[in-house]
Amino acid sequence: MNVAIVGAGVAGAGAAYALDDAADVTVFEKASSIGGRTATRRRDGCRYDYGANYCKDEGSADDLLPDLDASGLVDVDAPVWTFDGANEISEGHDSDERKWTYRDGIEQLPHRLFERTDATIETDTRIGGIERTDGWRLENVAGDDCGEFDALVCTPPAPQTAELLASAGWENELREQLVGTMNAVPYRTTVTAVLHYPFTLDRPYYALVNTDGEHEIGWLSREECKPGHVPEGESVLIVQLAPDWSAERYGEPTEEIAAAAADSVAELLDDERLAAPDWVDSKGWRLAQPDDGVETELLARAAADGLFFAGDWIAGEGRIHLALDSGLDAGKRIRERA
Repeated sequence: MNVAIVGAGVAGAGAAYALDDAADVTVFEKASSIGGRTATRRRDGCRYDYGANYCKDEGSADDLLPDLDASGLVDVDAPVWTFDGANEISEGHDSDERKWTYRDGIEQLPHRLFERTDATIETDTRIGGIERTDGWRLENVAGDDCGEFDALVCTPPAPQTAELLASAGWENELREQLVGTMNAVPYRTTVTAVLHYPFTLDRPYYALVNTDGEHEIGWLSREECKPGHVPEGESVLIVQLAPDWSAERYGEPTEEIAAAAADSVAELLDDERLAAPDWVDSKGWRLAQPDDGVETELLARAAADGLFFAGDWIAGEGRIHLALDSGLDAGKRIRERA
């Protein structure tokens, strides 16, 4: 049995991992690297997770991450606090769950999942068309044939999966229902600013999350709280701007995004030094996090034609452990059909 997976994020990696030796797996990834929003960058001795910040120890992640390859797996043990539009910071937000990442960054999770498989990963390959044959035939955006497969797993965000299905060569009334359902999934746009400082911050929390939607910042976290990420005596702040702010200013130059973020951070934390980071970075995520899920029974009906879906958008919440669970479930269901 051969299986195609579109997307090499955590959901795709989970599906490949679950399939293991039950199928020949080929993964098609539009980017030049794997991981999706489980993304890590490096600069001047620092590592920073600029997309997803960590993985909760919920669902399959609770047992899988420690058993997968525990080397370098670390728990961010400082708490998450809250703040509001008036810059009032309050203690307490998260429960007792662990916040997993790796000394080498959160991108290690999909890498380690794929390393436990024999999957072939084709990066820089954007799938532009799919057609139902005896199985599924795929082609890239240039129209080149990418092969025919017994089963297909689609893991891109719901609107991108819907776009792929809308033009699919698949004569099934289910197609239009799926397209409509997926296009109805609302997404938040997020712009992330990364701010580095040549000094440390003495704060009792790892991160702050906005609770009233009345602030330019939605999330602020300290990478120095993650073992192995930031040299001693330095700080790296991850600033995820609020959805409205992000949508309005998406695509602006890094310098402008970082300057605005630094001003807001300085005001929030009441520290003028934070308005002047010594280096910065940024990244925009147009389809950052889903705000609602889909009817899983409708998705499951596509399995009769060898079509499967995975991603955090199925559960309706942008969480790594949910994407992982979804991918593992898709892979398991394909194994059961093999």
